[in-house]
Amino acid sequence: MIAAALDRRATLTEVWFGSGSRRAFPELSARLDDAAIPQLELREGALERIGTTQTPQPVLGVAQWRPATIEEATGSGFTVVAVAVADPGNLGTILRSAEAAGADGVVLAGDGVDPTGPKVVRASAGALFGVPVAVSPDPHTTIAALRARGLRCLGAVAAGGEPPDAVDLAHGAAVFVGNEAHGLPADLVEALDATVTIPMAGVTESLNVAMATTVLCFEAARQREQGR
Repeated sequence: MIAAALDRRATLTEVWFGSGSRRAFPELSARLDDAAIPQLELREGALERIGTTQTPQPVLGVAQWRPATIEEATGSGFTVVAVAVADPGNLGTILRSAEAAGADGVVLAGDGVDPTGPKVVRASAGALFGVPVAVSPDPHTTIAALRARGLRCLGAVAAGGEPPDAVDLAHGAAVFVGNEAHGLPADLVEALDATVTIPMAGVTESLNVAMATTVLCFEAARQREQGR
């Protein structure tokens, strides 16, 4: 994660190494030296008290992060809007997929998990520092803000929507994905411009929100590449 943050030019304020562990990471330590980032070696047992996992890796870092604006998280291509996504692993995966697929950004709408939570940061594999992430308290206000930016607002639903390859996801599209247990609220779906459903075989009811978002992100990337 620390190397991934450096790759994305995140602002690291300091890095802590467990007792005797700094020599095991010479390349990382050299990069931190080059960037003039303070490195501290902790006493035996201190890292375990600071870390948020039962057996933390022997390097911890502190990085600055700020949410993007709606303008920074949107463009002429594809934006993901995660509405009340509650699981940190899912949100981290959504950020990772959005960055990997070249999305303009991610908007976190409603009452969802904190994007700076340790589990989200780890699951994002550095993407939190690489893709613009905006925060909006109200999904309906988000729709208005995105439309003002010229984006069409689409909702990912388990049934009844158009197949992703039949919808233009590559040009000015914002796709709303919903909470793991409840999906998108019905009144929010009604306020959107259209809905999208990923076709599924058999009796499968729905996909995990992170997996569904990944499919849609890479369908947008496929359409964008095909357009070129």
